[in-house]
Amino acid sequence: MCVLMRTVFWDDAACQVKMIDQRVLPARLEIVACASLAEVAEAIRNMTVRGAPAIGASAAFGMALAGLQSTATSRDAWRAELRMSAVHLKAARPTAVNLAWAVDRIMRVVESDQPLAALRQQVLAEAQRIADEDVAINKRMAEWGSTLIDDGDTIIHHCNTGALATVDWGTALGVIRTAHEQGKRIFVLVDETRPRLQGARLTAWELQQYGIPYAIISDGAAGHFLRTGQAQKVFFGADRVAANGDVANKVGTYMLALAAHSNDVPVYAVAPSSSIDLSIQDGSQIPIEERDADEVLNIQVNGERVAPEGAAARNPAFDVTPHACLTAIVTEKGIVRPPFDENLARVLRPDL
Repeated sequence: MCVLMRTVFWDDAACQVKMIDQRVLPARLEIVACASLAEVAEAIRNMTVRGAPAIGASAAFGMALAGLQSTATSRDAWRAELRMSAVHLKAARPTAVNLAWAVDRIMRVVESDQPLAALRQQVLAEAQRIADEDVAINKRMAEWGSTLIDDGDTIIHHCNTGALATVDWGTALGVIRTAHEQGKRIFVLVDETRPRLQGARLTAWELQQYGIPYAIISDGAAGHFLRTGQAQKVFFGADRVAANGDVANKVGTYMLALAAHSNDVPVYAVAPSSSIDLSIQDGSQIPIEERDADEVLNIQVNGERVAPEGAAARNPAFDVTPHACLTAIVTEKGIVRPPFDENLARVLRPDL
C-alpha cells in the first residue's frame, strides 16, 4: 500500500507481532505491537486487524510468538502448549476460514519430527512464508480479476478488501487497484458497510492513497445505482467459500448481490484458494459470527445516540450469498465460473 508497510508483520528485534490499527483509521495511522498470543487473539477479536487473509497471517505470527515464548523444555510439553494456543486463536473469529487454515498450517510444522530448538524457528519461518505468499497470491488474483474490468466501468464495492484486509495489495480492491494501474478509467461506489463502516473509513482511505476516483454511498443506495444503469460491476471479497460456491462475506453482501443479480449486473467474489472450504457443502453450514449489539446501538448523530435507551439489536457480522447470484469467483489460480461445485474442486487440485 502507499504507506509502504504491511498490514501485519513480524518485528524480529522486539519479538513482537505488529499491525496497523484499523480501528482508528482514517483519522490516524498507528501501529499496535502484540507481545503475546493473548494480545494477538484480542487484536483479531476486537478488529484491530480484520480481513480474512490479514487475520490468517496474524494468527500464524501469534502461533510463532507462542512457540518462541514457551518455557517448555521438552518437545511434547511444547506441542501441548501450542495445541492449546491453536484452540484459543481459532475461537477469536469463527467465520473466516483463513484463521483456522493458517493455524492448522502452523500446527503441521509443530507436529513434525524435528528437535525442539529447530521447531521454534521453523514455526516462525512458516508464519513468514504465509505472510509473503499472501502478497504474491493477491497480485496473481489481481491480474486475473483485472481482465473482468472494462475501461469506463463504475464498480460497486462492499466492505474493505484492500491492502488493509490482507498482508498487502488486497483481494477485490486489489483487482480494482490493478485495473487502475493498467490505465483503465474506473470509478468506485463505496458502500459504507454498516455498522463498523469499513467501506467509508478504510476503503475510501485506501482509494485516496491510490488516486482512484470514488464516492461513498449508503448501503441501501446500491440498488438505485444498479437499477438505473449507473454501475456496471459489483466486486467484494469472501471470508469463506463453501464447496457449492456459496460465499460468506461482510453483512450486506447478500442484499447487494441480489440487487445486482436482479438487474443483470455481473457479481464477482475475489478470494484466495485458502478461503475455499470444501468440507462445507453449502452456505447454511458456515458459522456466522454475531458481534456485540453495541456496535449497532451506539451509533450517534449530532452527538446523540440514535437508538432509544433499552433498545435491543441483532448484529450478525456476515451473511451468505448463494452461488446462483455470482457470476464468477476470482482466485489466484484463475477465474472460476459455474458450475462452482465442479470447478472449485478442480481449482484446488494440488497440480494447479
